Amino acid sequence: MADVALLAAERRWECGKCTATHVTRLAGPHAPMHPCKGMRGLLIPYVPAGSRVKVTANEREDWIGREVVQADGEGRPVMSVTAEFGDHVDAVVYAPAARGRVA
Repeated sequence: MADVALLAAERRWECGKCTATHVTRLAGPHAPMHPCKGMRGLLIPYVPAGSRVKVTANEREDWIGREVVQADGEGRPVMSVTAEFGDHVDAVVYAPAARGRVA
């Protein structure tokens, strides 16, 4: 039996809003994320290095009530973050968490 070298595809990532970079060696689809200093601490995805992308935080505009929601570093509730590429848009949606009481 012959030895076979397994090739790990190296992918380089960067942030569209801060100076953070990342390297992965996974074969399947993936999108690493990080808490971004440029987006006031929101957890956002890295984009492939060299990509031209516009990253935007979308503020929640509905009534929050007692839901536990994602907020940025300034306390503003955030609904999602979008990364606009030339041919598509990727989004991270922050789902609210409900609270309940047991009587």
